[in-house]
Amino acid sequence: MIVAIRSMAKEISFLKNKHYIYIDNLPLIGHIAFGIIDRGTNIIQIRPTTICPYNCIFCSVDAGPFSKNRQYEYIVDKKLLIKWAKYVYSLKGGDILEGLINGVGEPPTHPQIIEIVKELKKFLPRVAMETRIATLTKNTIDKLNEAGLDRLNVSIDTLNEEKGRYLQGVKWYSVEKAIKLIEYTVKETNIDIHLTPVWIPGINDDDIEKIIAWGIKIGVGKKFPPFGIQKYEIHRYGRKVEGVKRVSWRKFIEFLERLEEKYGVALYYKRIDFGIRKTVRIPLKYSKGDIVQATIVLPGWLKHEVIAVNRDRDTLITIVGMMWKPELQEKQVKVLIISNKDGIYIAKPYT
Repeated sequence: MIVAIRSMAKEISFLKNKHYIYIDNLPLIGHIAFGIIDRGTNIIQIRPTTICPYNCIFCSVDAGPFSKNRQYEYIVDKKLLIKWAKYVYSLKGGDILEGLINGVGEPPTHPQIIEIVKELKKFLPRVAMETRIATLTKNTIDKLNEAGLDRLNVSIDTLNEEKGRYLQGVKWYSVEKAIKLIEYTVKETNIDIHLTPVWIPGINDDDIEKIIAWGIKIGVGKKFPPFGIQKYEIHRYGRKVEGVKRVSWRKFIEFLERLEEKYGVALYYKRIDFGIRKTVRIPLKYSKGDIVQATIVLPGWLKHEVIAVNRDRDTLITIVGMMWKPELQEKQVKVLIISNKDGIYIAKPYT
């Protein structure tokens, strides 16, 4: 099951010192880091890869080459991903408006991302993708446009070159390049741009305002809401920005409302309409407290985790509190389900 990505290795050169797994014959429901996630709306999350070349100082999922908590990265085979996206589409009775390609990494790092978009557009009305855009080129953007991509949700947190490298945590990152690619996308393609900077209080307060003014000037958000300002949060396995405290939602909303009044554009997510509505969820396979027979198949995404499949081999289960060893592969174990939120199954060994 642990397969070297021979044909892709040259295209993902920054992975030379990383452990990564190519997934081509596992179910793609049940895990948070890769596959398909249904959160009970008409927008499904499609996660083709966990790989990320950035080391953002505020990253909520500790992505990038210098991650302290991750032990493996994953790339999902294109055909397998499309197969399971279609399966989820059928389970929801076709009641899906959009496939959002996102994840705990940088989606464009998947070498087959253009083909993935093209195949998804054959049965989904809309396809969008999250990115920091610096991993793209004008040529790639043109191909994504031809494939039918509807929107890029672009995270750009400052328009200052030096601060951009500081925030993204890598010397190669260029705000200037990101700006040029965003402006090119707006002017030369049918792909809409939705800007999603993260507000880090005391670090990029003025930058958020400059991004809004610039975005309005170049004409982002022709078909979709132009902005989606993100709130800096502190997560258990995420990175904390030294000297920065998380603000309350009340202060965050006040910050946005001041800018909304000044620029005449909606910024608070409850005033932004993407056509999202609740739909029938994929039926939950297991409830909290269930005891399940599972087979270990992979080392886990994070340390002290392994990944298993259930008896029917149609659902993934993350087992916490276990260290991966090669001899564990295909070992059958009993586990206790401790979380099933949004069909993402977390379990611990049952004894």
